[in-house]
Amino acid sequence: MSQQALLIRVLAALEAAGIASMVTGSLASSLQGEPRATHDIDLVIAVGPDDVERLVDVLAAPDLYLDARAVREAVRQRTIFDLVQSQTGDKVDFWPLTDEPFDRSRFARRWRVDALGTRFDVSAAEDTILMKLHWARQSRGSEKQLTDALRVYELQAARLDHAYLSEWAARLGVRDLLDELMGRAEPLSE
Repeated sequence: MSQQALLIRVLAALEAAGIASMVTGSLASSLQGEPRATHDIDLVIAVGPDDVERLVDVLAAPDLYLDARAVREAVRQRTIFDLVQSQTGDKVDFWPLTDEPFDRSRFARRWRVDALGTRFDVSAAEDTILMKLHWARQSRGSEKQLTDALRVYELQAARLDHAYLSEWAARLGVRDLLDELMGRAEPLSE
């Protein structure tokens, strides 16, 4: 099964279960900036303890590995859990939506797109940039994360809400990384 097929399958299952989701991470930055290969799909999902059994049921399949106990614990603690496609090793990282202000803001700002053969919600470009900068900081300067953020910024620069970007960069403690990124950027046109 291709990563695209896995994405379509998981999104359809989430929709059937009534669980709102948002594509983020490298898939979002590939759609908004420069495409690159990745072996995981990052999804933020609006899921609570009462949704766990329904979630596990709709994702259950012989070719998919999902540990129900790990899902219950991750949802309770609002931490990551994953689903693995056994034939390819591709995985979906599920990030339960938290009550953190930035998490709520970016989920509320998600955009509906037609891409990869389906319709789905993806993080707004500003939020993709901010999360990439956050992950770069967390990983002590990951060049991959910084390059993803830079490419999204370059391609989307004319459409970005720069006030939002600046405010949240300061609040998230990545203002220096945003300034560096803007200094390196060579805005592109589509």
